[in-house]
Amino acid sequence: MNKLFLLAAFFLFSSLGFGQELNCQVVVNAEQTGRTNVTVFKTLQNSLTEFINQTKWTNRQFLPHERINCSMFINISSYEADSFTGTIQVQSSRPVFASTMVSPVFNFKDEQLGFTYSEYAPFSFNPNEYESNLISVVTFYVYTILGLDADTFSEQGGTSYYETANQIVNTAQQGGRVGWKAMDGNASRYKLITDLLSNSYSGYRSAMYSYHREGLDRMHMAPSEGKKAIATAILDLDKMNDRRPNSLLVRTFFDAKADEVQQVFSGGPSVSIKEVVDALNSLAPTFSQKWSNIRY
Repeated sequence: MNKLFLLAAFFLFSSLGFGQELNCQVVVNAEQTGRTNVTVFKTLQNSLTEFINQTKWTNRQFLPHERINCSMFINISSYEADSFTGTIQVQSSRPVFASTMVSPVFNFKDEQLGFTYSEYAPFSFNPNEYESNLISVVTFYVYTILGLDADTFSEQGGTSYYETANQIVNTAQQGGRVGWKAMDGNASRYKLITDLLSNSYSGYRSAMYSYHREGLDRMHMAPSEGKKAIATAILDLDKMNDRRPNSLLVRTFFDAKADEVQQVFSGGPSVSIKEVVDALNSLAPTFSQKWSNIRY
């Protein structure tokens, strides 16, 4: 009897102690359609929330506090029968070691969203099969989020997740939707994953690791050293940018990090940052106002 009780307690503890990988907030906004009272939008939002947060995406075990906080904001611009068109804004973040700080990791707006959806239709995912464009888009970003998060904790740690995202890209091409092919522009899903897996942009992934693990995560015990590591990460991005200017990955980095970078270099221990500010103005001139607020 005691053994049965202990066994039951073990399985209960396991189910409570280990969960899925993501804590994702999904919002489906339909204001542009003028039909916000249509129940399908709320059903879609609830179904996607459940699908993303209750699916086991990896073989890793995640404790509740280790789940990756992220969001997907789907803005529907047109809706007719079961056909939807719009955009999706995807964001993710990760905690900073030994602090209450949360660091944004990914902030990406995909303007090539189109899909069909029938209310209450079940969602399922198989990386080797094409289910629907909606499932392909959502799961592509799930694995991109997982890969970027892993890259911030270990050098090149996200490769396996990017490979799954790339498999989704290849499978989704049979659906004929925009965003999955080389011809679909410089801000497509195809372009994003191709660059993440390219040796030409490996400097981006190395910078993600050094910025977070050697920089932010060390600032609680060695503020100057952590700040220097962040400066080095930015200078390394600048070197990559010299070879591959105006890359999607650099734009994506600063869309997520501009405010944080300004804050890091606007306070705390003094380090030499003139070269860093010059690099920031070269890498992300659209944020020049923020860089002008950095004093050195």
